[in-house]
Amino acid sequence: MSKNTICLWFDKDAEDAARFYAEIFPDSRVIAVHRAPSDYPSGKEGDVLTVDFTVAGIPCLGLNGGPMFKHNEAFSFQIATDDQEETDRYWNAIVGNGGQESACGWCKDKWGISWQIIPRVLTDALAAGGAEAKRAFDAMMEMGKIDVAAIEAARRG
Repeated sequence: MSKNTICLWFDKDAEDAARFYAEIFPDSRVIAVHRAPSDYPSGKEGDVLTVDFTVAGIPCLGLNGGPMFKHNEAFSFQIATDDQEETDRYWNAIVGNGGQESACGWCKDKWGISWQIIPRVLTDALAAGGAEAKRAFDAMMEMGKIDVAAIEAARRG
């Protein structure tokens, strides 16, 4: 186990979520599935308790803890993309699999985990500062999924 691991609380679908992430993102995989050794208040012997997995190289533990805690935007994965094709692929996988769109490159998967699918051209434009950053920021504020061509045009003015 890594010294620092992100623990994500799920109702009961940690394994499904981990397998979905492993299919979608490079450098992602399911490492181990741990099952209950006996019955417990909200489950039975053999139910999946935790799942060790990685998402884009980040170690995670999926915990099937029940319905009492829900995900929100206070935590999100930010995935940097190199072009529109990669941006579309991740966005469409998340939103098209029961997720929902949000604003400024944010979306949620069907388990409620928030994702920021952010093309590097946007972060580069914001890092440039000044008028270029303002134009890119203003363009981004009008978007759901980030449009790489529109950000590039805004950078140029």
